[in-house]
Amino acid sequence: MSTSCATVGTEWLNPVGTRLALPGRNNHFRGKCDLSRRGFTFNGIVAAGASVITTSVVAEPSKGLERLPFKPEGYNYWTWRGHRIHYVVEGEGFPVVLIHGFGASAFHWRYNIPELAKKYKVYALDLIGFGWSEKALIDYDAFIWRDQVVDFLKEIVKEPAVLVGNSLGGFTALIAAASLTDEVKGVTLLNSAGQFGDASSAAEGTEETALQKFILKPLKESFQRVVLGLVFWQSKQPARIESVLKSVYINSSNVDDYLIDSITRPAADPNAGEVYYRLMTRFISNQRKYTLDNVLRQLSCPLLLLWGDLDPWVGPAKANQIKEFYPNTTIVNLKAGHCPHDEVPELVNEALLHWLSATITPASSLETVSET
Repeated sequence: MSTSCATVGTEWLNPVGTRLALPGRNNHFRGKCDLSRRGFTFNGIVAAGASVITTSVVAEPSKGLERLPFKPEGYNYWTWRGHRIHYVVEGEGFPVVLIHGFGASAFHWRYNIPELAKKYKVYALDLIGFGWSEKALIDYDAFIWRDQVVDFLKEIVKEPAVLVGNSLGGFTALIAAASLTDEVKGVTLLNSAGQFGDASSAAEGTEETALQKFILKPLKESFQRVVLGLVFWQSKQPARIESVLKSVYINSSNVDDYLIDSITRPAADPNAGEVYYRLMTRFISNQRKYTLDNVLRQLSCPLLLLWGDLDPWVGPAKANQIKEFYPNTTIVNLKAGHCPHDEVPELVNEALLHWLSATITPASSLETVSET
């Protein structure tokens, strides 16, 4: 879950040529998929390839769903650039890699991993600095996580895959896919972080003066350390974590001890406070260096947006803006908040499984046939 996503405008952008069909209504939509040339249908929703639906649907959260067992020691570890990286792997088949958001971990996919693993080989990776991965004292940058995911695909997955990301993990999935156009066959974003470029703020900064460099900047950094240290201490308290989660989960039934523990345990690491400071002062403050439009221009695979349209941080306007900029996009809007995969996992699992079977699996099967 991300508490630092870029804010977007609240205006609703109506998509072009998109419709939703709900059960019992005569409003079915048929169309062509840019990849598979066929539409697909799943419980309560009809989508046609790269066009979609924006009417929202809602479901009761996670009743009867299998849940990934919580292991305080973690699951599997991989050494990357000398750092210990945690990941989960379940199932067999075409690889699907899940990437969590800011402050979360692989355990945030607790209701998705078991269901997806029935048909696919599912990996859930903890980004460096988060979860059960090492709280490395490095300079954090969007490209650090991109490189981590790219190397994970090369060294652990070792075959083409689909990337799925929530919030910060969504943007990480995008920039990794843009770097590996042959290996990444599709990307799914759930309320992704990232901003579109703003031409008015693109001007280059002026050179620092001696006063700024040697006096004002150190004073600013000292003040930031004190303030952010207090903010971090407060933000890692269980009661505060529960409060923030409930503010972004429209239905807070799944805000439970499992979820809270999966966030508080990593925050207890001795290096967690320093990592938080580096993230807030170096990465978050430089988000404008990494824009969605620049990344989408490099993307070549199909894109699925599973969007919680009641998210108080990242509204549905962004999903429509992505669709407008990158037409090879399917949108499914859900009555959920910032973390739809954990709030309404049944809908997310079903939508993702149908999209995979309609767009990714046929293509991979054709490749297998051609190779034989």
